[in-house]
Formats: sequence, structure tokens, C-alpha cells
Amino acid sequence: MAFLLKKESGYQMQKKEYRHLTIGLYLNYFVHGVGLIILAQNMQELGRLWGQPLANVSYVISGIGIGRLLAYLILGNLADKYDRKLFVYFGMFSYFVFFLGVLIVHNLTGVYLLAILAGIANSALDSGTYPVFLEIGTNNGASNILIKSFMSLGEFFLPLVVSFLEIHNLWFGWSFVFASIVLILNVFVLIPVKFPAKNNRVETKLNPFISLSITRHLALGVLLSLYGYVSMATMILYTQWISLYAGKQLNFNNFQAHLLVSLYSIGSIIGVLILFILLRRNITEIRLLMALNIVSMISLIVVNFSSNRMLVYLVSFTFGFSAAGGVMQTGLNLFLKIYPKHKGKVTGIFFTFGSIASFSIPIITGILSKISIEKVLKFELILTLIGVLISLGIKIISEKKV
Repeated sequence: MAFLLKKESGYQMQKKEYRHLTIGLYLNYFVHGVGLIILAQNMQELGRLWGQPLANVSYVISGIGIGRLLAYLILGNLADKYDRKLFVYFGMFSYFVFFLGVLIVHNLTGVYLLAILAGIANSALDSGTYPVFLEIGTNNGASNILIKSFMSLGEFFLPLVVSFLEIHNLWFGWSFVFASIVLILNVFVLIPVKFPAKNNRVETKLNPFISLSITRHLALGVLLSLYGYVSMATMILYTQWISLYAGKQLNFNNFQAHLLVSLYSIGSIIGVLILFILLRRNITEIRLLMALNIVSMISLIVVNFSSNRMLVYLVSFTFGFSAAGGVMQTGLNLFLKIYPKHKGKVTGIFFTFGSIASFSIPIITGILSKISIEKVLKFELILTLIGVLISLGIKIISEKKV
């Protein structure tokens, strides 16, 4: 019937309840988008608050990656055994403690532990949310794409808030308080909603990768695991350092520097929608990975070697489009097609490599920043080149069979 959404597991959800559930879950990812960059966007203010240099603030950000690394596989397995709603609430509560805690705790060990908690919050939300979107509705592909869109909205919105607070000489901590308030309000959106019953049945469809040799399977698995690292690293590095780079190396004022992150986020939102359309039209993941990584590399070349303000604005948009518009999820989709019988394990491996990037990139860039911020962006250019080489390797290994 039209007013019911029904899954094969037998779960039925009224349309209004479904709408409340999806709104609540998407709002969490709006907050998550804020949480991904809120430390990076307030590095100088937090450094003054904690009495620490920028390099140490960057090290604190690496704690998010450790939290994700510690939690992904554990929480993913537990979420299949217990009510997924508990993991969504746990993620929300952990983020709430993180947002307020970094304003209250001033010692480096304490704020590092809070950053680890933020990484655990990320893992908890993913473990409780992604399976739910596979268990409700009739178009879970679109649902998963929209998760990325709401994350990008958060990444777009926060730099504007940070700029507004700085321009009007307001306390930088209001951006943290705002995120906490959204979480509190979202609890009341989700409380009356019943989550769907777990449906763990795995559908296995014939795909052209099944005929690949074991050696090719292993080679593709290694390359795509590495791509999980590279794709996450490029996104983290850009959002963490582009504003400071633009201010110090390109002489942008504060608003212009933060605007680059907002343009990057707009590009990522548009990229998600276009990528979804292209995949619906059966453009292969291999072709998309190759094209998008080339665009990312060209964009970083311009950022590194051009001081033309409008051109840098443009390529910040194209970099968001290509590097943060769902290309990481495209790599995961390809990985899942290559190993269709081990989806849980593959997802864990892929995001574990992404978590290693979340942990290691802030440390690496913190060291490079002691030399110069210019070296940080040069390092990112190298990462995009590696992404192109990985995509090329995937294409060469696969093209004879696919």
C-alpha cells in the first residue's frame, strides 16, 4: 500500500515515521560534517585556548583517526547483534561530549582523548545508520548518497559560521555549542521512531569480477585498500590546511580563506548528485575513479602553483567535486563487487585504511607545517598523483576481464 514502506524482513513503517527517521539520521550526518572539520577550522583559537602551538593542535586532530581505527570493526559487529538505535544514540552522545568537552578541557591529553571519542562517535553513527538505510525504503542507493550530501552541507555551513563569528568578534565556541544544540533537538526527533528490524540477508548477484583469477583479486584488493587511505587522506588534508595555506601563502583575508572550504563543500554536494546520476546510467566505477582522480590532481596543481584568486576559487570547487563528491564510496562499491561474499569484512578493511589516514595525516602534516605550510599542500599533490596511479593500476588489472 502507498502509505507503507515494506521490506522483505516483514518490517512495516508508516510514511510519516519513515520521514522522521530519515530526517533524524541525516541531521546526525550534518552534525558529523561539522565535526569532521570543526577542530581544523578553529586551530588558531583552540591553540590559544589550550596554550599549544598549531603542530600540537594538528596532533590532537589525529585522535579522531585513532578513535575510528579502534572502533569500526568492533562496533560494526556489535551493531549486527544489538538494536541499531543504541549505536546511533551512542554516537550522538559521544559527539555531544566532544563538542562541549574541547571547550572545557584545556590539557593536551584530555583533548586528545576527546578527539578519540569523536572518532568513536563517527564509527558508531556509521555502524547504526548505514545498515538501517539498507533495511528501509526502496532506494537505498539514493539514501546512502544523501548521507554524503548532508555531511557536505555541514562542511559548507561551518566555515561560514566561523567567519561570521570572527568578523563580528564573537566567541569562537558558539560553533561548538550550535552543533551540541542540534544533537539535543535531534534526540527528540528520533525518540518516538521505531527502527526497522534487522535484515541480515545478503544478496549475491553475478558480476564480471567473479571470473578474475585469485592473483588479480588479491591485487585489486590491495590497491583498493590503499585507495581507502589515499581518498580519505586527500579530503582530510585539504579541509584542515587550505584556509591557513590561502591566508599565509596566497594572502587571502580571513573570509576569502574560509570561503575556499565552503566552495569545496558545494563542489562535493554537486559531485554526489552527478555521480549518482552517472552510476544510474551504468558508467563504470573504474572509469569514474580514473577521471575523478585526474581532475583532483589537476586541481591541486593549480592550487600549488597559481595565486590567481578566482582560479583558486574555481579549482577549490572542482577539487570538492572530484575528491569529496562520493569518489571514496565509488571505490568501496567497486571493492564490494570484487568480493561480493565478504561485504562486511571488505567494508571494515576499506574504512580501517581510511581511519589510518585520519590518524596519520594530521601527524604528517603537523611535522611538515614546521617547515612550511606550502610543503603540506605539495604533499597533498603527491597523494593525488598516487590516487591516479592506483586508479590506473585498477584499470589495467581489470580491463581484460571486465
